Amino acid sequence: MKAPDGNKLAILQALNTGGFISGQQLGEQLGISRAAVGKHIHSLQEMGLDIFKVTGKGYCLNNSAGLLNKDKIGLHYNELGGSTANVEVQPIIDSTNSELMRRLQTEVSLPSGSVLVAEMQQAGRGRRGRVWQSPFGANLYFSYFWRLDDGLQAAMGVSIAVGLAVYDTLKALYQLDVELKWPNDIYLNREKLAGVLVELDGQPQGPCQLVIGIGINLHMPESVSQHIDQAWTDLSQHVQGLDKNKLVAYLCFYLEKRLAQYQQSGLNDMYLQWNQLNAFAGECVELNTGHRSWRGICEGIDNQGGVRIRQDGEVKSYYGGEISLRKAEL
Repeated sequence: MKAPDGNKLAILQALNTGGFISGQQLGEQLGISRAAVGKHIHSLQEMGLDIFKVTGKGYCLNNSAGLLNKDKIGLHYNELGGSTANVEVQPIIDSTNSELMRRLQTEVSLPSGSVLVAEMQQAGRGRRGRVWQSPFGANLYFSYFWRLDDGLQAAMGVSIAVGLAVYDTLKALYQLDVELKWPNDIYLNREKLAGVLVELDGQPQGPCQLVIGIGINLHMPESVSQHIDQAWTDLSQHVQGLDKNKLVAYLCFYLEKRLAQYQQSGLNDMYLQWNQLNAFAGECVELNTGHRSWRGICEGIDNQGGVRIRQDGEVKSYYGGEISLRKAEL
């Protein structure tokens, strides 16, 4: 699918100002027919944008898309006092994580703090090969490159630090108290709001390169939500006046702070805070590797980032890989 450009992009930008605008007015502004406007609108709808029409009033974009703008992101980021992030904006891409991973293989040196954000992903990925629904302009698709010189083993708990960075961001911007689900989901009122995907490239003892993917639901169209197989929510249901550019800037700022803390002292302090935000604290959960499953009481995480499960009075820690955790029915 091609990114909106030319007249499509002009129509989207006009709708993005809010309120209704007639097909005739759009046609006059662009020098095209109303029928051509209608075809462009239909194409935008197929991308997942929630555009509706009311007879006598025209077209309206349901909730402003808040198109990404590198300069606006930079302005907000500088106001926060950030120093390392270098943000690139793409209208459409297969996957922001995949693109940064490709660049790791082809570029001599990708600067730590490189950020890639997109309006739409054609092949967005979650953990365990799941598809991350990625309609145009509806959500945040964000990837961050970070270099860690201490080897793959030292990177084991990074997703814990990243989850806390997302918590910091949403608390600072919107005063939301989200909960964290091991190893890398963000919940709000028991519904999934965001997810993290950390991918590694490196040697056990040498420098380790990490691509940190973060997806946050902002304004999920109903046409897309039916493909999601779990309880979910988005920021538009809890926050007025979303500013996607400010969200990117805050996420960059708090992510670099948490990663600096992680590099200095690991999870020594962060795991205690994470346990206060544990979505499944004290609840019966099922841990599944695809080949085996365990059921027990979730006791939070240890200082290495492993999830602690109590079974028959004994507490054991389990670590990353292809492990999923979900609430179990008693």
